[in-house]
Amino acid sequence: MDARLAAPLARAGGIERALADPATARDLFAELLPVRERVSGPDHPDTLIDRSNLARWTGEAGDPAAARDLLAELLPVRERVLGAQHPSTLTTRADLAHWTREAAKGGRGRRRS
Repeated sequence: MDARLAAPLARAGGIERALADPATARDLFAELLPVRERVSGPDHPDTLIDRSNLARWTGEAGDPAAARDLLAELLPVRERVLGAQHPSTLTTRADLAHWTREAAKGGRGRRRS
C-alpha cells in the first residue's frame, strides 16, 4: 500500500464506528477522496467506490440534494469505466433515484435499509 494512503485509510477504517454518526463518516470520506484520486487516479475502481461512499454518507448526514449531485456526477464515470450494466453502475443508478426522491421531498436523514 502506498504510504500516502495509510493515514486516511486508517481514519476511514473508523467509519464502522462512525455509522451512528453519518456526518463523521461523510467527513472521513471527504478527506480520503482527494488522496485516493491523487494516488490511484480518478477512474480507479477504489476511487469510484470512495465517491459512492461519500455520496451515501452525505445523504445520510442530511443533505440529499448534495448526495444526488455527487451521484449524478459519478454515474457517467461508472458507465464509461465499468459499463452500463455493471452491478456497481446499477447500484449508483438506484442510489441516484433514491436521493433524487429524498431531495424532492425535502428528506433529511437516515436512508432505508
